[in-house]
Amino acid sequence: MVLSLLAGLLLAGTVTTTASAEDGYRFWGYYQWTNGQWAFAQKGSDAVVPADGSVEGWRYAVGGAKPRVPRAAGDFEAVCGKTPAEAGKKRVALVIDPGTAADSGTGDAPPPASGTCVVTDVKATGAKILSAVEQVRIEKGLTCGIAGYPARGCGDPVKNIKVPATDEPVTLEIGAAVGAASTPSAAPTNSAQVPTEQSDDGAPWTGIIIAAVVVLLLAGGGFALSRRRAGQRA
Repeated sequence: MVLSLLAGLLLAGTVTTTASAEDGYRFWGYYQWTNGQWAFAQKGSDAVVPADGSVEGWRYAVGGAKPRVPRAAGDFEAVCGKTPAEAGKKRVALVIDPGTAADSGTGDAPPPASGTCVVTDVKATGAKILSAVEQVRIEKGLTCGIAGYPARGCGDPVKNIKVPATDEPVTLEIGAAVGAASTPSAAPTNSAQVPTEQSDDGAPWTGIIIAAVVVLLLAGGGFALSRRRAGQRA
């Protein structure tokens, strides 16, 4: 993926830099939580197969020689702790940080940072895990938009970037687990206990039966009346 090439350029320090200014890019960076900190991915998300218990991270930002990591820690327990493990599947915590208004390039406030527990097959790649949670816009092999953000643009170069030394941490909005086995509804436990008047399923048949009975009664009455008249004529 182009992401791998971009990562190589950033990590190699080939982005133009000077003592007072630096040029960079506005893009979605891909990270893994490793040894208590975020590490910039060495491969594209379609070539990474996270293990069970892993934490994947995405951050949209203006970055240069030093990547801008997600502003929330990769806390697996906070994201997946309430999601039970499933046989033959893996749980991966996914952190998505759309960055700040300054990162957006338009000044618009980005969506809040989120955390989602993804339960998927053991061979699922980072790309599959991301697409299981949000719609992804791909252009020329590069992840350009996540959940519609940003609506356009892809790895755009930025001149004379101003990167803060540190980012203020954020609290993730933890969403419902994706791909987990559904939990049966608590009510009602026995459908036979549901009163018939609460359901419209029987109403059409009731009407048909009543109409049929009326037709039979009318037909029977007519038949009796005709026999009586025939007897009178005789």
